[in-house]
Amino acid sequence: MSNPTRYRKPAVVPDDLRLLTGPTAGVVHLPVHLDWSGRASYDLDRPGRIVDLYRAVINEAASPADLHTYLDAATLKRLWSSIWLPTDTRRAWEGRFPELTELSQIASA
Repeated sequence: MSNPTRYRKPAVVPDDLRLLTGPTAGVVHLPVHLDWSGRASYDLDRPGRIVDLYRAVINEAASPADLHTYLDAATLKRLWSSIWLPTDTRRAWEGRFPELTELSQIASA
């Protein structure tokens, strides 16, 4: 029997949320390794698109540098409970940053 997580890419998590100093406004164009959908431009002033950008970057980051470049710590915390992430990815982030677990618990209460 095969293991469905056997080939899953491990989650990339920053060492410190304070290192997330990415843009918070305007249009961001993600490189192909982060978004190959053909819709790699994200208007951060549109709520739905900023959530999409955060989801894409968190799920596809190849290194912490991707996270540092495109994510902002305060914005991440504000959006955390509304970003759909695979369970393993969410656990990896919340395991490193308990404050994100608290935000998830508050949102589900």
